[in-house]
Amino acid sequence: MSPARLVVLASGGGRTLENLADQIAAGRLPARIEQVLVSRPDAGAVERAQRLRLACTVAGPQTHPDRAQRERLWTSLLLQARPDWVVLAGWLQLLPIPPALEGRVINIHPALLPAYGGPGCYGRRVHEMVLRDRPSISGCSVHFAGAEYDRGPLILQEAVPVLPGDDPDTLAARVFAAETRALPEALRLLIQGRVRYQHGAAPWR
Repeated sequence: MSPARLVVLASGGGRTLENLADQIAAGRLPARIEQVLVSRPDAGAVERAQRLRLACTVAGPQTHPDRAQRERLWTSLLLQARPDWVVLAGWLQLLPIPPALEGRVINIHPALLPAYGGPGCYGRRVHEMVLRDRPSISGCSVHFAGAEYDRGPLILQEAVPVLPGDDPDTLAARVFAAETRALPEALRLLIQGRVRYQHGAAPWR
C-alpha cells in the first residue's frame, strides 16, 4: 500500500509537524507529508518545514489580507496536493473545506472536547481556562474538522491528570505529550480504515 498523502497546516511553532515527520521517519506512520501550509510568515513552523525539507507555502492574513483571495489560495493548494488527509496542527484560521475533501480534514485540540473549544480557545488560553475550573483531568482531542471551530465527530481523545500546583506551562507540556501519541494514532486508524467519516459521524470498525 502506498503511503498516505498528508498536507499539514500550522500557525505556530510546528512541533506537531515535526512529531509527524519523526513518526514517519521511524516507520511508525505509513504516510508522506506532501505540503505544509503556514498562516504566519514568522511562525516557527516555516523554519521546521524548511529544515525537514518539506514543501512549504505561507499564506495568511498578513501575506494575503483579502479573505476571499487567501481562502481561494488555500483551496487551490489543498486540491493540487491531492491529499488523503489534511491535518490541522495548531492551525488558527477557520478553514473552508472543499466538498472533495469533506471527511478528510482532521484537527488536534489541546482539551477534551466539547469542553474548552470554540473561537478563541487555543494554545495557552485553553490551559488557563482549564486551571480556572480545576477539573481532575484535561487532555487532547482529535476530530474531523467542519465549518465551525473545534466542532466535528471525535476520532479519539487522550486524558491526562490536572495536578495540584499545575500552571499553564506544566499542564501544556503534559497535554502536548499526549498529543504526540494521539494524533499519529488517529492517523493510523484512518489510514487503516478502522475509523471513517460517515454522515457527520466517525464510526469505528
